Amino acid sequence: MRQALETMLSMQHRMNTRVHEDWINQNFEWYRAIWIECGELMDHYGYKWWKKQEPDMSQVRLEVIDIWHFGLSALFRSDTQIEQLAARVASELQAAHDGVLGVREATEALAMDSLQTQSFSVVRFTALMQACNLSFDELYRHYVGKNVLNFFRQDHGYKEGSYLKLWEGREDNEHLAELMEVLDSQSNDFPSDVYEALKAKYPG
Repeated sequence: MRQALETMLSMQHRMNTRVHEDWINQNFEWYRAIWIECGELMDHYGYKWWKKQEPDMSQVRLEVIDIWHFGLSALFRSDTQIEQLAARVASELQAAHDGVLGVREATEALAMDSLQTQSFSVVRFTALMQACNLSFDELYRHYVGKNVLNFFRQDHGYKEGSYLKLWEGREDNEHLAELMEVLDSQSNDFPSDVYEALKAKYPG
Protein backbone atom coordinates (compact mmCIF):
# COMPACT_ATOMS: atom_id res chain seq x y z
CA MET A 1 0.00 0.00 0.00
CA ARG A 2 2.82 2.41 0.87
CA GLN A 3 4.48 1.90 -2.51
CA ALA A 4 1.20 2.33 -4.36
CA LEU A 5 0.50 5.55 -2.45
CA GLU A 6 3.97 6.90 -3.22
CA THR A 7 3.35 6.17 -6.90
CA MET A 8 -0.02 7.93 -6.88
CA LEU A 9 1.28 10.95 -4.98
CA SER A 10 4.23 11.29 -7.35
CA MET A 11 1.94 11.03 -10.37
CA GLN A 12 -0.43 13.64 -8.96
CA HIS A 13 2.47 15.99 -8.27
CA ARG A 14 3.67 15.60 -11.87
CA MET A 15 0.21 16.27 -13.30
CA ASN A 16 -0.35 19.33 -11.13
CA THR A 17 3.10 20.67 -12.02
CA ARG A 18 2.08 20.47 -15.65
CA VAL A 19 -0.83 22.81 -14.88
CA HIS A 20 1.29 25.19 -12.78
CA GLU A 21 4.98 24.80 -12.03
CA ASP A 22 4.57 26.10 -8.47
CA TRP A 23 1.13 24.59 -7.90
CA ILE A 24 1.52 23.81 -4.20
CA ASN A 25 2.05 27.44 -3.23
CA GLN A 26 -0.92 28.63 -5.29
CA ASN A 27 -3.32 27.36 -2.61
CA PHE A 28 -5.84 26.16 -5.18
CA GLU A 29 -9.26 25.38 -3.68
CA TRP A 30 -9.06 21.60 -3.97
CA TYR A 31 -11.82 21.24 -1.37
CA ARG A 32 -14.23 23.02 -3.72
CA ALA A 33 -13.54 20.54 -6.51
CA ILE A 34 -14.08 17.72 -3.99
CA TRP A 35 -17.55 18.75 -2.87
CA ILE A 36 -18.64 19.52 -6.43
CA GLU A 37 -17.49 16.04 -7.49
CA CYS A 38 -19.52 14.69 -4.58
CA GLY A 39 -22.58 16.35 -6.12
CA GLU A 40 -21.83 14.73 -9.48
CA LEU A 41 -21.47 11.37 -7.74
CA MET A 42 -24.89 11.83 -6.13
CA ASP A 43 -26.42 12.47 -9.57
CA HIS A 44 -25.08 9.11 -10.80
CA TYR A 45 -26.23 7.30 -7.68
CA GLY A 46 -29.65 8.91 -7.55
CA TYR A 47 -31.36 10.94 -4.87
CA LYS A 48 -34.74 11.83 -6.37
CA TRP A 49 -37.42 10.01 -4.47
CA TRP A 50 -40.07 11.44 -6.81
CA LYS A 51 -38.88 9.44 -9.84
CA LYS A 52 -37.50 5.99 -10.57
CA GLN A 53 -33.69 5.94 -10.49
CA GLU A 54 -31.19 3.11 -10.70
CA PRO A 55 -27.67 3.73 -9.35
CA ASP A 56 -24.98 3.71 -12.05
CA MET A 57 -22.24 2.24 -9.88
CA SER A 58 -19.57 2.25 -12.58
CA GLN A 59 -19.99 6.01 -12.93
CA VAL A 60 -20.20 6.41 -9.15
CA ARG A 61 -16.82 4.69 -8.75
CA LEU A 62 -15.31 6.87 -11.47
CA GLU A 63 -16.42 9.93 -9.50
CA VAL A 64 -14.73 8.45 -6.41
CA ILE A 65 -11.51 8.21 -8.45
CA ASP A 66 -11.87 11.85 -9.52
CA ILE A 67 -12.35 12.87 -5.88
CA TRP A 68 -9.14 11.00 -5.01
CA HIS A 69 -7.19 13.08 -7.56
CA PHE A 70 -8.30 16.29 -5.85
CA GLY A 71 -7.95 14.80 -2.37
CA LEU A 72 -4.32 13.80 -2.93
CA SER A 73 -3.61 17.31 -4.21
CA ALA A 74 -5.16 18.86 -1.10
CA LEU A 75 -2.78 16.91 1.15
CA PHE A 76 0.39 18.51 -0.24
CA ARG A 77 2.20 21.30 1.58
CA SER A 78 5.29 23.25 0.55
CA ASP A 79 7.50 21.02 2.74
CA THR A 80 5.81 17.72 1.82
CA GLN A 81 7.98 14.64 1.55
CA ILE A 82 6.13 12.06 -0.54
CA GLU A 83 7.42 9.08 1.47
CA GLN A 84 6.22 10.60 4.76
CA LEU A 85 2.87 11.64 3.32
CA ALA A 86 2.34 8.15 1.87
CA ALA A 87 3.02 6.64 5.29
CA ARG A 88 0.51 8.98 6.92
CA VAL A 89 -2.20 8.28 4.35
CA ALA A 90 -1.60 4.52 4.62
CA SER A 91 -2.02 4.75 8.39
CA GLU A 92 -5.30 6.66 8.04
CA LEU A 93 -6.63 4.25 5.42
CA GLN A 94 -5.84 1.24 7.61
CA ALA A 95 -7.17 2.86 10.78
CA ALA A 96 -10.60 3.51 9.29
CA HIS A 97 -13.29 1.18 10.59
CA ASP A 98 -15.67 -0.75 8.39
CA GLY A 99 -18.32 1.73 7.40
CA VAL A 100 -22.01 1.48 8.09
CA LEU A 101 -22.94 4.48 5.96
CA GLY A 102 -24.77 4.22 2.69
CA VAL A 103 -23.41 5.83 -0.46
CA ARG A 104 -25.48 9.00 -0.09
CA GLU A 105 -24.62 9.44 3.57
CA ALA A 106 -20.90 8.79 3.05
CA THR A 107 -20.85 11.23 0.13
CA GLU A 108 -22.57 13.93 2.17
CA ALA A 109 -20.21 13.38 5.11
CA LEU A 110 -17.17 13.83 2.85
CA ALA A 111 -18.65 16.91 1.17
CA MET A 112 -19.58 18.47 4.52
CA ASP A 113 -16.13 17.81 5.94
CA SER A 114 -14.50 19.36 2.87
CA LEU A 115 -16.63 22.48 3.18
CA GLN A 116 -16.12 22.85 6.92
CA THR A 117 -12.38 22.21 6.98
CA GLN A 118 -11.51 23.34 3.43
CA SER A 119 -9.33 20.24 3.24
CA PHE A 120 -9.60 16.50 2.58
CA SER A 121 -10.37 13.72 5.06
CA VAL A 122 -8.81 10.36 4.19
CA VAL A 123 -11.02 8.74 6.83
CA ARG A 124 -14.23 10.15 5.30
CA PHE A 125 -13.01 9.13 1.85
CA THR A 126 -12.35 5.59 3.08
CA ALA A 127 -15.94 5.39 4.33
CA LEU A 128 -17.10 6.39 0.85
CA MET A 129 -14.88 3.72 -0.74
CA GLN A 130 -16.39 1.12 1.58
CA ALA A 131 -19.93 2.25 0.81
CA CYS A 132 -19.18 1.89 -2.92
CA ASN A 133 -17.44 -1.50 -2.50
CA LEU A 134 -14.27 -0.04 -4.00
CA SER A 135 -11.11 -1.79 -2.83
CA PHE A 136 -7.73 -0.08 -2.50
CA ASP A 137 -6.37 -2.19 -5.37
CA GLU A 138 -9.21 -1.00 -7.61
CA LEU A 139 -8.64 2.59 -6.49
CA TYR A 140 -4.96 2.31 -7.41
CA ARG A 141 -5.57 0.64 -10.76
CA HIS A 142 -8.20 3.11 -11.92
CA TYR A 143 -6.38 6.14 -10.53
CA VAL A 144 -3.21 5.26 -12.45
CA GLY A 145 -5.23 4.62 -15.61
CA LYS A 146 -7.04 7.97 -15.47
CA ASN A 147 -3.86 9.87 -14.56
CA VAL A 148 -1.93 8.32 -17.45
CA LEU A 149 -4.80 9.03 -19.84
CA ASN A 150 -4.74 12.69 -18.77
CA PHE A 151 -1.01 12.85 -19.53
CA PHE A 152 -1.54 11.04 -22.83
CA ARG A 153 -4.20 13.57 -23.84
CA GLN A 154 -1.87 16.47 -23.03
CA ASP A 155 0.99 14.89 -24.97
CA HIS A 156 -1.22 14.46 -28.02
CA GLY A 157 -2.70 17.92 -28.40
CA TYR A 158 -5.56 18.07 -25.88
CA LYS A 159 -4.82 21.67 -24.92
CA GLU A 160 -4.43 22.75 -28.55
CA GLY A 161 -7.64 21.01 -29.61
CA SER A 162 -6.02 18.50 -31.96
CA TYR A 163 -6.46 15.44 -29.73
CA LEU A 164 -8.80 12.74 -31.03
CA LYS A 165 -11.11 11.64 -28.23
CA LEU A 166 -12.98 9.15 -30.42
CA TRP A 167 -11.01 6.07 -31.49
CA GLU A 168 -12.77 3.72 -33.88
CA GLY A 169 -16.11 5.23 -32.90
CA ARG A 170 -15.58 4.91 -29.13
CA GLU A 171 -14.30 7.35 -26.50
CA ASP A 172 -10.77 7.00 -25.17
CA ASN A 173 -12.19 6.20 -21.72
CA GLU A 174 -13.72 3.03 -23.12
CA HIS A 175 -10.44 1.92 -24.66
CA LEU A 176 -8.71 2.64 -21.35
CA ALA A 177 -11.23 0.49 -19.49
CA GLU A 178 -10.49 -2.44 -21.80
CA LEU A 179 -6.74 -2.05 -21.37
CA MET A 180 -7.07 -1.94 -17.58
CA GLU A 181 -8.62 -5.40 -17.66
CA VAL A 182 -5.56 -7.01 -19.28
CA LEU A 183 -2.60 -5.01 -17.92
CA ASP A 184 -0.84 -6.10 -14.73
CA SER A 185 -1.36 -3.44 -12.05
CA GLN A 186 1.28 -5.16 -9.86
CA SER A 187 4.00 -4.40 -12.40
CA ASN A 188 6.61 -1.85 -11.33
CA ASP A 189 6.17 -0.31 -14.79
CA PHE A 190 2.38 -0.21 -14.64
CA PRO A 191 2.04 3.54 -15.48
CA SER A 192 4.44 3.16 -18.42
CA ASP A 193 2.61 0.02 -19.55
CA VAL A 194 -0.69 1.92 -19.63
CA TYR A 195 0.84 4.80 -21.59
CA GLU A 196 2.43 2.51 -24.17
CA ALA A 197 -0.79 0.51 -24.57
CA LEU A 198 -2.74 3.74 -25.20
CA LYS A 199 -0.09 4.87 -27.68
CA ALA A 200 -0.38 1.60 -29.58
CA LYS A 201 -4.14 2.01 -29.96
CA TYR A 202 -4.28 5.77 -30.64
CA PRO A 203 -5.17 6.49 -34.29
CA GLY A 204 -3.54 9.94 -34.38
